[in-house]
Amino acid sequence: MSALADVSRKTCAICGAAALSLMVVGGHVDADEFTTLKGHGGPVMALAVSPEGQVATGSFDNAIGLWRDRSPRWLEAHEAAVTALAFMDAGRLVSAGDDFALYLWPQGSNTGELIGRHLGKIRALAVTPDRDTLVSGSWDGEIGLWPLGDGSEQRIKVGSGVNDVAVGADGAVYAATMSGQILVYEDADRSPRRLVDQGFGINQLVLGPDGDWLAYGAVDGATRVVDSQTGGLVADFTLERRPILAMAYHEGTARLAVGDGQGYIMMVDTETWRISADFRATRDGPVWALEFAPDGQTVWAAGLDDLAYGWPVALMGETEAQMAGNRGFLKDPATMTNGERQFMRKCSICHVLGPEDSRKAGPSLYDVFGRPAGTLAGYRYSEVLDGSDIIWGEATIDALFDLGPDHYIPGSKMPMQRITDPQDRRDLIAFLKRATKVEK
Repeated sequence: MSALADVSRKTCAICGAAALSLMVVGGHVDADEFTTLKGHGGPVMALAVSPEGQVATGSFDNAIGLWRDRSPRWLEAHEAAVTALAFMDAGRLVSAGDDFALYLWPQGSNTGELIGRHLGKIRALAVTPDRDTLVSGSWDGEIGLWPLGDGSEQRIKVGSGVNDVAVGADGAVYAATMSGQILVYEDADRSPRRLVDQGFGINQLVLGPDGDWLAYGAVDGATRVVDSQTGGLVADFTLERRPILAMAYHEGTARLAVGDGQGYIMMVDTETWRISADFRATRDGPVWALEFAPDGQTVWAAGLDDLAYGWPVALMGETEAQMAGNRGFLKDPATMTNGERQFMRKCSICHVLGPEDSRKAGPSLYDVFGRPAGTLAGYRYSEVLDGSDIIWGEATIDALFDLGPDHYIPGSKMPMQRITDPQDRRDLIAFLKRATKVEK
């Protein structure tokens, strides 16, 4: 048994109770029924499905949706986009995000327990075969090993940002890196074995059920299957589509699903190594996440939309694209003023302009001019904005985008971005003054 698999052999003290909480089948659909899970306020970036069929979604709105009969229970602790989810088992959900943090969600609680933090955005989660240790991969160039019972966390310094991780039956950890390598760590304290070096960043990994093959997807569109021990090529499904952003595998039906940046889902039969279906799933935008239902008859898919799609495998390729990818910044720029274009590109994914309730990552901008920062009722602000002396107006909004949120309000939840052209900032401010004005 590898040292990695032996990091923790104890059962988490809170797990006995937690195992009961998430066993209700949520978001379940029949094999011939297409469905959607609606409610998020931003693109759905992460999916997980428990052994009992519980569906969890993670979004750019910083929230996790735990679904039952298409109704969500919202789990909120992250201060940035939720980018990775994993069920340790039927009763333990863990999450990670762009806020560098990992959380465990106990039974019936809407309060996450902080597991730990990386020093960069977390891109992937995996679970050891004994179901007691969480493995995380981060852009800080490290793999984290987090025992959820007794034992101390460990870090493996990879050097390059880690986009995905997988764990073999023997406990070996496979890491996909931004530098285009797949590294295999049989032991946390030993140098890795280099399995693949293909030159372009590798985004996704899937390890076969017996550990004899490993599928990967890369930035350049490479979709390949290699021998997990030698790295020798088993099959190549590379098409003229890039990048590969999502992969999922279902052992019972021997299906491998692959999603890409151009909105296609490809299904591969891993018994014959042939493509069984290949179709456009979204009318615009990428496929960011894929997961199979326990019976393998439904694939959950997500992308730029604020919802997740349950796609019957039997209907794949027989229906038109269902995922809209209908975000404002994808509209024809010629149909908008420059100020609206700036808003759509820089602000619309996080903010609404009107007074309506919204689950977006940022507060509503309705009546924002003259509002003290951090004071909109009902919104959970960063601590740095509590008691801030900023009053939103032409000068402060201009400074926000001139300097960038990371410099103007260090420590806030706003993503790093700037509008460097002064005229673009003026046009944005003019648009916001019109669009957020309270009607008397």
